[in-house]
Amino acid sequence: MRKRSPKPFSKRDSKRVSKRVPKPASTGKSPAQPKGEIEAIVADIKKFRDARDWKQYHDPKNLAICLNVEAAELLEVFLWKSHEEINRERLEEELADVLYAALLLADGYGLDVGGIVRAKLKKNALKYPVRKAKGSRKKYDEL
Repeated sequence: MRKRSPKPFSKRDSKRVSKRVPKPASTGKSPAQPKGEIEAIVADIKKFRDARDWKQYHDPKNLAICLNVEAAELLEVFLWKSHEEINRERLEEELADVLYAALLLADGYGLDVGGIVRAKLKKNALKYPVRKAKGSRKKYDEL
């Protein structure tokens, strides 16, 4: 029997997606260890959200939609502009909104952000070995 993440979004949501969302690989990190930067940021986001009673709107579907909308707003910062013309303040704000949604989504499923990013880097290292991919923009199946 697979362990479920602590307090997922809701019982209904966790039953619906538990078969599709694989449990992340263990990072060896015990719950008693002090919080890292990512965990502290997530705690700040949740405090902000909870003070406004917005958790009710932060189910997986809405957070995924929010992530996509915020990513589109991030793209808008670059639309029709050169690198030098970018408004850095807007860039920071839109990127923060993207991270806000992504971190809440990961937290809702009890995912270890550092662990899943490192696991993906390992997969990508196999798909894009340095000797073949260095300096190339080709996709892994074209190398």
